[in-house]
Amino acid sequence: MSTYSAKPAEVEKKWVLIDAQGLVVGRLASLVALRLRGKHKPTFTPHVDCGDNVIVVNAEKVVLTGRKRENKVYHHHTGFIGGIKERSAKFILEGRHPERVVEKAVERMLPRGPLGRRQLGNLRVYKGPAHPHEAQQPETLDIAAMNRKNSRSA
Repeated sequence: MSTYSAKPAEVEKKWVLIDAQGLVVGRLASLVALRLRGKHKPTFTPHVDCGDNVIVVNAEKVVLTGRKRENKVYHHHTGFIGGIKERSAKFILEGRHPERVVEKAVERMLPRGPLGRRQLGNLRVYKGPAHPHEAQQPETLDIAAMNRKNSRSA
């Protein structure tokens, strides 16, 4: 018996909707990364994009445990000499694009390279409860019910 290897043409992608309200960022990101890679499927193949399309709504209502909201720092570089900038998680979550906290957490849990970038393209994060993907009929995934540690009150 030979090992099964999925081909890109025979991969079946589903759409999954996750409501991030009250969920812990790291636990949410690890489950989203698992779905994006396709590791939840028995036909998982490491070199093929066999994951699902994931929609995350209410990204501004995620919870960081401990004092990470004030103390966690995100760095980026402007490209100029001495141009390293830093922002706290609180600053980003209260700013114009709070969904970037979830996007960055998931991005760092995916493999680096062309396949990881393609899998990250299957992630859609929205700060409010509305999303433009109703036509895809996404199935709802209740992460808070999977484990009591997945959700916290803010």
